[in-house]
Amino acid sequence: MLNDPRSHGLWEKTAPQPPATEPLAGHVSADVVVVGGGYTGLSSALHLAEAGSSVVLLEANEIGFGGAGRNVGLINAGMWVMPDDLPGELGAIHGERLLDLLGNAPRLVMELIDKHGFACELERNGTLHCAVGPAGLKEIEERARQWGKRGEPVTVLDAKETERRIGSAAYAGALLDMRAGTLQPLAYARGLAHAVIKAGVAIYTGSRVASTEKSGTKWVVSTDAGKVSANWIVVATDAYSTGPWEQVRNEQVHLPYFNFATVPLGDNLAKSVLPGREGAWDTKEILSSFRMDQAGRLVFGSVGALRNTGLSVHKNWARRSIRKLFPQLGEIPFECEWYGKIGMTDNALPRFHKFAPNVVGFSGYNGRGIAPGTVFGKVLAGHILGHIPEADLPLPVTDVIEPSFRTVKEMWYEAGAQAAHFVGARV
Repeated sequence: MLNDPRSHGLWEKTAPQPPATEPLAGHVSADVVVVGGGYTGLSSALHLAEAGSSVVLLEANEIGFGGAGRNVGLINAGMWVMPDDLPGELGAIHGERLLDLLGNAPRLVMELIDKHGFACELERNGTLHCAVGPAGLKEIEERARQWGKRGEPVTVLDAKETERRIGSAAYAGALLDMRAGTLQPLAYARGLAHAVIKAGVAIYTGSRVASTEKSGTKWVVSTDAGKVSANWIVVATDAYSTGPWEQVRNEQVHLPYFNFATVPLGDNLAKSVLPGREGAWDTKEILSSFRMDQAGRLVFGSVGALRNTGLSVHKNWARRSIRKLFPQLGEIPFECEWYGKIGMTDNALPRFHKFAPNVVGFSGYNGRGIAPGTVFGKVLAGHILGHIPEADLPLPVTDVIEPSFRTVKEMWYEAGAQAAHFVGARV
């Protein structure tokens, strides 16, 4: 995409082709217009169409252009925030609703994949949150205790079992979450797009929204070459928002995140690194993540942007880190490199916004887009269809508020990650 191999990297190289689409031209009508071709937009369109609504989906670029096509591919349950902290942040009612919804969100992802037969490299063997030292072990033990009292299938593994599952002796233990898994994220988005079109939705790509206005009882959403009249608007543009809903982007601090993918490791080496194909990440503040794809490539990532001096610094750090974690791999070359942006809210929790009457959206996934995006899309469909009244939504309505010093924080994240990886690469 954008003729830039660092925008979507391995995922664009290995994903099935997207459905054929074209820009909007002329004036069309629908019950609902969905703006954004990521997980939330596609899921809301699919669930609306399957319930009998007429839907038009507008995507400014291509399906999966934003975080949906660039992320690591971990189907996580819950959020970064500790489970017991959610009621304190959101209140008892919304906190428990969100915990229940997001705790079960990976199941919806897997059910959709099974139902529609998406070819997206789904692995169902869980994820591993890897403990770095005693402090990291204490953190995952507390997280396990909080999920465990809610009856969720999470287990703390000791160092020996962690080493067996990962292929590295670097960690003091790991939290195994059997609700979770991995997939090829862009392939999943494209699979959803095929299902959406099959359900009767009209998808228009290359159709950036320029403006909206109310005309009688309907909303008119205008692009450069066309218009859509609809009763409802779903705003599903999240951290890549521009135009009328740029405020959604501006309420989030962008955290850059990169990935490198090795060449396929071959059968013997692949059996020594994550043989169960769990997705993994560690407890460091500037974390690392790693997973295998279906062809046996190791996908290794961390915070940072692959541009300017960051490209060489982060690549050097990744090579050194992989050698330290997995010395059995030796000097393994990289096949692909890419990076994107994680939208972080000030409390690391998502938001529900009602921008105007019948104009709604969820945003702020804080690096947990696959399962939350999918399930929030279904919730939006239920709300529009009248099945889920506003009082029963998993989040309260909140105003869009830009955090203080947003631009400064974004520059600090990028520069700080580069500085940390420069020092780390020299150790």
